[in-house]
Amino acid sequence: MGSNAKLTFGRPIWRLCALVTGIGLTPCTVGAEAPMSAIDWLSSSVSTPAQPLPPSEPDVTGAGGAIPENVIVSVLGGPSPDSAGILPPRVTGLPNDLWGLGETEKIAALISQKRDDSLPSLQQVLMTLMLAQAAAPADAGGRGILLRARIDKLLEMGALNEADALVKASGKMPPDIFRRYFDIAMLTGQEDQACTYLRETPDLAPTYPARIFCLARAGDWAGGALTLRMAQALGYVDAADDALLSRFLDPDLFEGEPPLEPPSPVTPLAWRMLEAIGEGLPTAPLPLAFSHAELRETAGWKAQLEAAERLGRASVLAPNALLGIYTQRLPAASGGVWDRVEAFQRFDTALQAADPGAVAESLPNAWKMMEQAGLEVTFAELFSERLMRLPLTDAAAALAFKVELLSSRYEQAANRRTAADTAEAFLIGLAKGNLQGVTPPNSLARAIAPAFVRPAPPTDLMALLAEKRLGEAILQAVDLIQRGVNGDLRGVTDGLALFRQVGLEDLARRTSLELMLLERRG
Repeated sequence: MGSNAKLTFGRPIWRLCALVTGIGLTPCTVGAEAPMSAIDWLSSSVSTPAQPLPPSEPDVTGAGGAIPENVIVSVLGGPSPDSAGILPPRVTGLPNDLWGLGETEKIAALISQKRDDSLPSLQQVLMTLMLAQAAAPADAGGRGILLRARIDKLLEMGALNEADALVKASGKMPPDIFRRYFDIAMLTGQEDQACTYLRETPDLAPTYPARIFCLARAGDWAGGALTLRMAQALGYVDAADDALLSRFLDPDLFEGEPPLEPPSPVTPLAWRMLEAIGEGLPTAPLPLAFSHAELRETAGWKAQLEAAERLGRASVLAPNALLGIYTQRLPAASGGVWDRVEAFQRFDTALQAADPGAVAESLPNAWKMMEQAGLEVTFAELFSERLMRLPLTDAAAALAFKVELLSSRYEQAANRRTAADTAEAFLIGLAKGNLQGVTPPNSLARAIAPAFVRPAPPTDLMALLAEKRLGEAILQAVDLIQRGVNGDLRGVTDGLALFRQVGLEDLARRTSLELMLLERRG
């Protein structure tokens, strides 16, 4: 947390050791600061009790002990939160031993790496890996390290609904998992459910901001004020914390005073309190997950549109959700997002009327607007099926084919199309998974082609497969391809070859088509 932060809700700073009227919690032990998360904006909704150290064992062999290095210790037959998931192998097509002989902490570190979100196909495979049901690594030991890494990756991606589903699939929530659930609830309008769970779970010791917030949500404003006065008396809130909590409980007392300085980082709990006192912060400069807060009905339409576009660009918003927001009403102005809404609605109207002339006229501008917003694949998924029914010709047909190739119907589109030039011939070959005899039209195509003609994954990825570490191999292939987007074209070849080697044919084809058709190269 930065030295200039005015609020300190990012880490636990309160010790909760008294019974407070209205919350129904028993006295608690002094809380220890929870381990830092890879997500630095999590609220301190609960205190994490200090974990007792295991009793020391006598050193039976001298300095080195009896246990050799790198021994994996596991509880045989014990349940592990790290195996939790919502997508079974029959849905993902991935094996139950997805992580094989991999080491939990190394897998978690690989998952936690920052990645570009420019290729929707790669975002989709990342999300599938995070949500997959799979046996925990042998050294997981019930610690939940891999579960937390997966949840945090989903939070970083802005996939709050998926993160929420994974949290709930993991069963009973220890404090570190509840923190994530609580923040998801703050951003998705489910705060009452989170507060109810907090109140009904005595194992969870709420920090003062969370306790006061939940008392107020339950209508017990007097209890919230009493709790704040107790915290003040015990010295558990500093001036900045006191300022936000005091305004939250009685904003009328501070009417006419300047707004509070926002905390750094802004946590979902602080964001909700600032919103409640009329000092809400725009979500655009905040982490992507905060955009979900603007999808609520209480937000204005423009805010909803901009949040939906951000989430759509990151491939974490269902296409139909974007369609619903884009078509809520007629645009209220011009320029920026309003021009995109107008172009989108004009094209949607033409397509609903099944008017080839109107579609041919409106498609180029609609596509241009979607390119500007980075929403090409979302647009393709929404409209490709209906586009393929229309008898378009010439330039309109060529553009419609490009749109169709970016959808899940890419192979059907390729089977209907006769190549107009070398570039289209290559795209058709990609869509069909067969580039034999096809000439690559540019350097990127020349990097893609070997993966479809003579796929040969690099030896380090093959070594991972030999140890059944398929999950790690896929993550590394994703990273290779994304490096290829930024100029290392050999990574494109190697990553695609790995996908095809392990049977992820659809992923290899869609990734290749996106590489060729989307302007995403660095």
